[in-house]
Amino acid sequence: MEKKELTCICCPKGCMITVMTDGKNIGEVKGYTCQRGRAYAEKEVLSPARILTSTVRVRGGVRPLTSVKTKTEIPKDRIRACMQEINGIVAEAPVGIGDVLLEDVAQTGVPIVATKAVQAL
Repeated sequence: MEKKELTCICCPKGCMITVMTDGKNIGEVKGYTCQRGRAYAEKEVLSPARILTSTVRVRGGVRPLTSVKTKTEIPKDRIRACMQEINGIVAEAPVGIGDVLLEDVAQTGVPIVATKAVQAL
């Protein structure tokens, strides 16, 4: 069994959680003070995922960039592939908050959405 130590991010307490795992299964989990912390630790060890934020170029807008994010979490090991695709996007102004700029980033099934509006020139 492998020992992994995490700091829980579910609340401001920041519990230090220790997870014993064989890479596929969770063994013992120690140090959490609530069930959310336990669930976080198990997910983080077996299948870590993140919301990815970045920027995208905008053509014909009052600003040259808009901020974007993944609509839901993506697998942590797909971040580099997602960033490569995001870096290739050029949006046309106007861009609205929530506009989908890419339907399926890096074959994750997750869309990239704008988080900042950019008016046209």
